[in-house]
Amino acid sequence: MQIIFQAKDKTLIVKLIGELDHHVAGGVKERIDKKITSSNLTNLVFDFSALSFMDSSGIGVVIGRYKLVKSLGGRTVIVSNTKSLDRLLNIAGIKKIISVESDIDGAFSALEEG
Repeated sequence: MQIIFQAKDKTLIVKLIGELDHHVAGGVKERIDKKITSSNLTNLVFDFSALSFMDSSGIGVVIGRYKLVKSLGGRTVIVSNTKSLDRLLNIAGIKKIISVESDIDGAFSALEEG
C-alpha cells in the first residue's frame, strides 16, 4: 500500500495505491489522522482511483476519517472510478453520507457545492 498526500486549498488529498485491507488499515488510519490533526486543512478527498482492492477494514478507515473531518467542520469526498469499489461503497451505505465522484475535479466541485 502506497499513500500519497497532497494539499490543495483547504483540502488534504489522500491517494491510496494498492490494496486497502486488514493488514494495512491500522497504519493507514494513523498516517491520515496525523496529517489531518497536524495541518490547517479542513476537507478530505480520498482518491481511490489507483486502489485495486478494499475490504471492510477499508470501510472503517473511511468512516473514521469522515467522523474526524466532520468534527473539525470539514467535508469528505471519495474519488472512485471502478464499478467494484462503487458497489462496495453503495452496499456499505457510504454513498448515503459521503459524496462519491469519478475524478478529482468532480470531488472539488462537490466540496464547493457544500
